[in-house]
Amino acid sequence: MQPRDLSATSPYVPGRGIEEVARDLGLDPDELIKLSSNENPHGTSPKAVDAVTTRANEGLHVYPKAAHTDLTEKLADKWDLSANQIWVTPGADGAIDYLSRAMLEPGDSVLVPSPGFSYYSMSARHHHGEVAEYDLSKDGAFQQTADIVLDAYDGERIVHLTSPHNPTGTEWSREEITTLLNAVDDQTLVVVDEAYGEYSDRPSSIGLLSEFENLAVLRTFSKAYGLAGLRIGYAAVPEAWADAYARVNTPFAANELACRAGLAALDDDDHVDHSVETAKWAREYMYENLDAPTFESAGNFVLVDVGDASRVAERSQEEGVIIRDCSSFGLPGCVRISCGTREETKTAVETINGILAEVAPT
Repeated sequence: MQPRDLSATSPYVPGRGIEEVARDLGLDPDELIKLSSNENPHGTSPKAVDAVTTRANEGLHVYPKAAHTDLTEKLADKWDLSANQIWVTPGADGAIDYLSRAMLEPGDSVLVPSPGFSYYSMSARHHHGEVAEYDLSKDGAFQQTADIVLDAYDGERIVHLTSPHNPTGTEWSREEITTLLNAVDDQTLVVVDEAYGEYSDRPSSIGLLSEFENLAVLRTFSKAYGLAGLRIGYAAVPEAWADAYARVNTPFAANELACRAGLAALDDDDHVDHSVETAKWAREYMYENLDAPTFESAGNFVLVDVGDASRVAERSQEEGVIIRDCSSFGLPGCVRISCGTREETKTAVETINGILAEVAPT
């Protein structure tokens, strides 16, 4: 017996971890700097850590019904929505799956950015959907506009947008998103992934939910809140079809500790503010000091055109700085460098500049 044919689905390729690199290269894990997965270099919100510790000591034998409800209500209050407009999920990728379940019939198509987050396509195919792409051009600095999407649009059931975009860092303007929402068919859902939204100065598209019934917005606690290991995120959706959540939600998928951590993290403005301020500083430092072209980013990372991404990323690992080779995104000339602490960022820039001087063509 074999699974169904999954050959059209490319697996998600994560950034390499410290333990993996240390083992492969025989290095001391404590001497490695990981800037490959856009994680928060300041760690988890201290308030969230306290909440997790307290709840773990109290016991985990009860299903997370109360915690889930409390987090839903707190998020609804944060965004001035009704509680049934918040779909709490196991990470933002869980929200992608829930929307696929709610919207896709077998054979329906989704439209996704290229380059982009591979799970948009994976989730569609898991739910027996088809995938089309719209291209973000390196020559055009990966600009994102309604015209770019509409040139490729053919009535797809779901259109995925990412703002800030991973791995490029570019953003959608409110005007362009509104233009797109007005242009697509009424039965096309536009999903705006704002996983890096806290790092952006632009207003969230959640503010458009009162105007459009074909919009959903994704958010996560993985980045600015530092809860990547707990897998907690959410979707904000129109009230008109919000009751679909109960029909597509996996029972108790968002676990007790994740919900409690999310509740506490929402109260830790100091941690989020410090994380965002450091990322903005790190982006500027990389723009000004890297000896290679960079792309302006609104996320907690910077895309850098180094010519030979595989070679530069490999040499950087050997020197103790783990960065992301973007070949898996279809960008073999680029690496993505996550924003570290100030010390980590300075070390990374110095290391990569040394490598670039070493591998530069003569």
